[in-house]
Amino acid sequence: MSSSPDTPRDVPVVPSLEGDEPLEAEPGEPREEAEGLYPGDHGGLPLEARRVLVKLLSGPVLDAHRHGQLWPVLLREEARLRVRLSELFLTLVVDSEQEVAFVRQADTGEQEAPRLLRSTRLTLIDSALLLHLRQQLMEAARHGERAVVELDDLHEQLAPFRRQDSTDAFGHRKRVDAAIEKAKKNSILRKLRGSDSRFEVSPILKLLFSAEEIGALSREYRRLAEGDLDAPTAEDAWEERPEDDGDDDEESAWS
Repeated sequence: MSSSPDTPRDVPVVPSLEGDEPLEAEPGEPREEAEGLYPGDHGGLPLEARRVLVKLLSGPVLDAHRHGQLWPVLLREEARLRVRLSELFLTLVVDSEQEVAFVRQADTGEQEAPRLLRSTRLTLIDSALLLHLRQQLMEAARHGERAVVELDDLHEQLAPFRRQDSTDAFGHRKRVDAAIEKAKKNSILRKLRGSDSRFEVSPILKLLFSAEEIGALSREYRRLAEGDLDAPTAEDAWEERPEDDGDDDEESAWS
């Protein structure tokens, strides 16, 4: 049955060649599309914004010191980037003071949503390492300095967390090394140029965990410090991010 002449319908609009008021396209006439960056491109973001989006998704962190060309684009296109990330159930975290940004899984409440970021359960050694690094970061910030740690010092700080009845010193060292590698992979520890044993603690550590999560880790740390190594460990988790792509992203930009 044909519709009444008064029935409203959507009419596509195309710009006139003279640049005057838009003209209505004839029914069935295809709408003109903007030229893409490549054949078959249907994206709406400019090239620079797409580079930022790819960096955020590939992770682990977008850092103004290491990604100087991308940082101003992130700030300029932040609103549109948040829209694209929200469509993937991701949240953009930006710290303008520390000039770092990363994505985390959105809190969708009761709404079930697929996950792009994989969560990893924190082990006893992971918890102790993160708390120690956070303490070093806070102490350095009070003095206006960078937080730099030595590999041997990290092993020394975590030595008390070896079970009292265990004589497997080698196994404990392997677990500490694994926790350090996990921190490096998530850009919490950044290797200093010219050294294989010195690392800078990234300010991103302050953003990765909420106050409640830090409180839970602190309680865990106090329990462990009292020698209760047999009780269950805290059930906190962090979101793993893809490893750096092998360029100088893994190293600190400062010497």
